[in-house]
Amino acid sequence: MMKFLKATAVMFVLLTTGCAGLNAESINRALGGSLDSETVAAGLKEALRIGTERSTNTTAKVDGFYGNALIRIALPEQYDGAADALRTIGLGSQVEAFEVSMNRAAEQASAEAVAVFWAAITSMSIEDAFGILNGGNTAATDYFRGRTGAELSARFQPIVVKSMEEVGVYRLYEDLTARYNLLPIPKPAAVDLDAYITARTVGGIFIVLEQEEQRIREDPAARTTALLRKVFG
Repeated sequence: MMKFLKATAVMFVLLTTGCAGLNAESINRALGGSLDSETVAAGLKEALRIGTERSTNTTAKVDGFYGNALIRIALPEQYDGAADALRTIGLGSQVEAFEVSMNRAAEQASAEAVAVFWAAITSMSIEDAFGILNGGNTAATDYFRGRTGAELSARFQPIVVKSMEEVGVYRLYEDLTARYNLLPIPKPAAVDLDAYITARTVGGIFIVLEQEEQRIREDPAARTTALLRKVFG
């Protein structure tokens, strides 16, 4: 428990302070002991692991995407006209089911982010750790976006495809397309659904991660232990 509290305290120092002067000495005071740089970096890595797991657990649950207006995956804008046309002929429920299925695929795939984030954390140098520690309000999120964004996209693509198959995205899309093609109106440009949903999944995870970082920085209610209240009260 004490190890967890120490790691959490370091995370809160990171996420509630935007001061460039934050350093190992101030962390030592917060933790009530004397720590060398390697120990501080190790504690930061553990705290970052906890924080990223919490963020990805939020997106990986049912309605983690669909129930969050900020990251909900909507139909590609090219399909707006097609969706409206389908709704006018009584196919609104099928259009909604298609949108839900895209979000379910994202929710299933986003659990994979934990392993990618953990790989970035374990490879973090002491310089990286203190760069985050001394960075701005979104330093942790920016670090992960820069270090893991491309890998997440590459790793998610096959997972998203598999999830899309499992939740019926392709079947619903083909059915709606067949029905729309019967209508005497212009057809929308083709969209690469695999790439679209992959990009929106990765983007959504970083939005939630940034929200988590901001919440911990700004909300005293997030400081849920006596140690945190003592340090930051």
